[in-house]
Amino acid sequence: MGTLNINPEIDDQFFNSINPLDPEEFRRQGHKIVNFLADYYQNIEQYPVCSQVNPGYLQKLVPNSAPNHPEPLEKILEDVKRDMIPGITHWQSPNFFAYFPSSGSTAGFLGEMLSVGFNVVGFNWISSPAATELESIVMDWFGKMLNLPHCYLFSGGGGGVLQGTTCEAMLCTIVTVRDQMLRKIGRENFCKLVVYASDQTHFSLKKAAHIAGIDPENFRVIPTTKANEYTMCPKLLHLAVLNDIKEGNIPLFLCATLGTTSTTSVDPLRPLCEIAKTFGIWVHVDAAYAGSACICPEFQHFLDGVENANSFSLNAHKWFFSTLDCCCLWVKDPSALTKALSTNPECLRNKATELNQVIDYKDWQIALSRRFRALKLWLVLRSYGVTNLRNLIRSHVNMAKHFEGLIAMDTRFEIFVPRKFAMVCFRISPLVLGRVSTKFDHEKEVNKFNAKLVESINSSGKIYLTHGVVGGTYIIRFAIGASLTHYWHVDIAWKVIQDHANALLYQGSV
Repeated sequence: MGTLNINPEIDDQFFNSINPLDPEEFRRQGHKIVNFLADYYQNIEQYPVCSQVNPGYLQKLVPNSAPNHPEPLEKILEDVKRDMIPGITHWQSPNFFAYFPSSGSTAGFLGEMLSVGFNVVGFNWISSPAATELESIVMDWFGKMLNLPHCYLFSGGGGGVLQGTTCEAMLCTIVTVRDQMLRKIGRENFCKLVVYASDQTHFSLKKAAHIAGIDPENFRVIPTTKANEYTMCPKLLHLAVLNDIKEGNIPLFLCATLGTTSTTSVDPLRPLCEIAKTFGIWVHVDAAYAGSACICPEFQHFLDGVENANSFSLNAHKWFFSTLDCCCLWVKDPSALTKALSTNPECLRNKATELNQVIDYKDWQIALSRRFRALKLWLVLRSYGVTNLRNLIRSHVNMAKHFEGLIAMDTRFEIFVPRKFAMVCFRISPLVLGRVSTKFDHEKEVNKFNAKLVESINSSGKIYLTHGVVGGTYIIRFAIGASLTHYWHVDIAWKVIQDHANALLYQGSV
């Protein structure tokens, strides 16, 4: 058997030459990265908002194997600028109006830097007490800002946890009520469990239900109508539940939405929760996008009835100036969550946990390891304060009202559904298209034209829009929320939309 050659002196020389965490080198390179990003934001409008590259572009630009020897940061940043930035869709651009926003901020970025810099693995309290305790504190702070019922706060017997995304929050709550129900009815009845949603509920619910093992045949989709602004109808839910009970199924979980993806509609929480309570159904309120607006008192009426739900979540990384990922989940009964998600291996045993003196957030989520996410939310809350955060959200809503007014002045366009927050849904009017060509008498052709308009706009790189299809109608979504967006960006965007509409309508491109 060979001997192991160890030479501490040589090893120390090597370590000193390539120390991966040398404080002074970290300081030097960190300044370069911050300056690089500051320059990026200063010049962000010079880039096409939506990346214009073709699939597989990067394979042609980078080597087919990793380097054997170190390369200087300066060279790496040159490659980032030359090769990576063209392949980025610039979510922080003031001309980004697609999807829902991912509103960044200096405080959010610096909070992320602190979190990553400490690099703690906060699975339980003892692994980093500050990570756990700050999270519970900021979740109560945020809950109070939203005016959530006391029962959702730690001070009221509930509690909050920072998840990665809405899908994780949904999965945690479905698994919680699944196990709660199966303890009552037996696992042999798993196949009878039913989940309810509307046709406007985010598709992440279906994914979460699938991962939780719910039979796809037992995923009920309640249809919505334009007459009800695409909100879930309590009567139709009631009928669906009664039908399931008649068929021998077991109603389990309902997802109500505050701010749907396609139109930002708001489901009527109070009547839906009353039905759910009658049949013992867990209600989760998905407020991923619009929940942040509820820090403003004028939007808190949308939360009417939330006290009768079981859980509530929103994405602070959408419209609350925190970086991805930062999904806030509140539950009224944390013990239900921990019964379903707890693990207690010997290696994690400690006195504080054994005496039930602390929260171990590993038992509130799917994964074991977890990041110090609370730092960035804490920095955002402290750096801007409640008053300024409310005013930032109101500024986006007011810009959306302004855009709504611009549409109203051009009779070729129509607003598809009433605006509720900072997103406007619109399209070229079928009446206008009908005067251009008789083929537009059919909704299918109207949809094609509006799709062509969006494609033309996005290919210009000047602004970026996305669409939805609701009740068979193709609509254009204009979502305001990027931190750098001002009124003049909205005006410029409207001019871009009009110019492309003119080109398609009047220059023989129809």
